[in-house]
Amino acid sequence: MTAAYHWLFVPLTLGLAVVMGIMETLYVVKKDEFWKKAAKFWMKLFAINFAVGIATGIILEFEFGTNWSNYSWFVGDLFGAPLAIEGILAFFMEATFFAVMFFGWEKVSKKFHLASTWLTGIGATISAYWILVANGWMQNPVGTTFNPDTVRSEMASMAAFWEVIGNPVAVSKFFHSVLNGWVIGGIFTVGVASWYLLRKREVKFAKSSIMIGSFVGLLGAVGVFISGDSSGVHVAEFQPMKFAAAEGLEDGGRRAAFTIVPGIRIPGMLSLLATHDINGFVPGINDILMGYTDNEGNIVPSVEEKMFRGRMAINALKGYRENKETDPAKAEKFRTTLDNNVQFLGYGYLDSPEEVIPNVPLVFWAFRLMIGFGLLAILVFILTQWFTYKDRIENQKWLLWLAMLTVPLVYLGSQCGWIVAEVGRQPWAIQGLLPLKAAVSSLSTGTVKTTFFIFCAIFTLFLIIEIRILIKAIHKGPEIQEGAALPNESKQSNK
Repeated sequence: MTAAYHWLFVPLTLGLAVVMGIMETLYVVKKDEFWKKAAKFWMKLFAINFAVGIATGIILEFEFGTNWSNYSWFVGDLFGAPLAIEGILAFFMEATFFAVMFFGWEKVSKKFHLASTWLTGIGATISAYWILVANGWMQNPVGTTFNPDTVRSEMASMAAFWEVIGNPVAVSKFFHSVLNGWVIGGIFTVGVASWYLLRKREVKFAKSSIMIGSFVGLLGAVGVFISGDSSGVHVAEFQPMKFAAAEGLEDGGRRAAFTIVPGIRIPGMLSLLATHDINGFVPGINDILMGYTDNEGNIVPSVEEKMFRGRMAINALKGYRENKETDPAKAEKFRTTLDNNVQFLGYGYLDSPEEVIPNVPLVFWAFRLMIGFGLLAILVFILTQWFTYKDRIENQKWLLWLAMLTVPLVYLGSQCGWIVAEVGRQPWAIQGLLPLKAAVSSLSTGTVKTTFFIFCAIFTLFLIIEIRILIKAIHKGPEIQEGAALPNESKQSNK
């Protein structure tokens, strides 16, 4: 709940940073006060969203210690590094230049202010990368070794550190998430500008905003689909159960069909998406439960065998720790058994094979809503770009209403993407290594219920406050007198 709520604010921050950066660049290049005032308007909305996003992000990080203490202990050496870098480098950079950007219009030079605006957006983007490095490691734990002496997953060398940073899952998630932010920033800009046109207000500002917003959004949408393709291949390789759940695939095979909706399927498409080979083998839920042979000829054990070997690893860990001081030779035997089975450690905590199956209907439909609303956004961006270019956008009331209605739908699509990524990997806190039941703190049910509803109430209040402030700022509009000549226009007329 906390992560999903935080994700309401992050994408808009990433997207609006690009929109206002482009507008301020036009101001510096063209020396036109119109673009300065346009940039300042979107900057105001950016600042409102930025503030609430920080508050929810801080709460999220505290929860690692309060609600997930076993998880925090297990991954502390690894998880702390990217989050510390994010806080020290990216967030401080973002916050510092935000202050210059928001308060320094008349205090620094135009070029320095422009640099501050772009560096604020770059800082937010870098911040997202380090957070997604941590999240990507949870999906595909690479570059670490399990230390039985500390019972922690640790990075043993700089090479391991670079492996964690270059984790292909993290890289694809980064581009997918950031570009999704461009889509949300773009559709938010187009939607607000459409509201102005419907009321015949700020016409020049609205048309200019639609042109830039739809351009940024369309560029982001194309990038989302490209990065989504690579993300799909990685999910199929490292998290086959998530991939099978997103497709609702019970029994896999070669030339597997992709289901658009139940009853409408495209033969071979799923194999193409998962392996980039129309004849590639895609395991289904039952294949994963029973065991299968992958496309490289490797035998993937059944979940029951993984559970058996996981219990062997847990018992070996216990035996090693009990005997390492008193009987080193016996401890070494336990250590060998542990090393041979440590990759299945998390399975030893499961009670039944069916626990590895996530909520299939939720993941299945979330995946389709994500794609559907993404395609709707692309359609809106193309249409608004075309009619604005033809200078007929203010006459297309149906399109302006569609653009406004698409804003909440794209937000919903973004949340659906988060559901696919996080619900789809259940029951794992760390894929294959640590299930949720072994990751949580020792909290009573009553405590969890109480804090959950308290956070729900506080977050709902935050959301209401932000929406009211945004609506008030939008109603006030940009401080642009479109009926009067702008400074540069006066000079031109005098000439």
